[in-house]
Amino acid sequence: MRNSPRKKVAPIKKIDLLITGVGGQGTLLAGRIIAAAALAEGYDVKTSETHGMAQRGGSVVLHVRIADRVHAPLVPPGEADFLLAFEKLEALRFLPALSPGETVIVNCQEIKPLPVLTGECSYPEGAVATLRDRAGLVIQVPALEMEPVCTHPRTANLLLLGVLARLLPFAEESWHRATAEQISPRHLEINRRAFAAGWNHPRI
Repeated sequence: MRNSPRKKVAPIKKIDLLITGVGGQGTLLAGRIIAAAALAEGYDVKTSETHGMAQRGGSVVLHVRIADRVHAPLVPPGEADFLLAFEKLEALRFLPALSPGETVIVNCQEIKPLPVLTGECSYPEGAVATLRDRAGLVIQVPALEMEPVCTHPRTANLLLLGVLARLLPFAEESWHRATAEQISPRHLEINRRAFAAGWNHPRI
């Protein structure tokens, strides 16, 4: 039986998030955990995947909208409060979705798409400077160099999610409950360690 939602202390301002990465990075899992945490707090949530992950390596973007009452699943262009990017090029690709002056959390990883690998174009330089031109706060996370991700790379999404979670108005308990709901018991402990590493990231 699922635990009942925590009683809301007060209404929250609408929170609009975009989560982006490439297929295989766990973008959709991160979105499900955010939605579960918000529901545990008693809020309404709507999500929408607008770029399908038909194959590993393809671009994936997930809209997550949280409020007392959410009427539409898509974050309007230029109105996202947070952009959580699991790869730098994906952060650039969806930067126009961010409201000016808001927050970007970006993994330092670079995954070169096929046109770069074939030499048709080059990977863009100065990504972080471009992000800072629009965002009020850019948090760079070298996820693949941090424990436990450096030995368990598939947990990078949970580490990055932990960074975001510290900036959202939900109790730590709600995040733990949401993670337990969405991740199998076999992999739960290592993912909780990754989440804790993000939660305690020194840039927050």
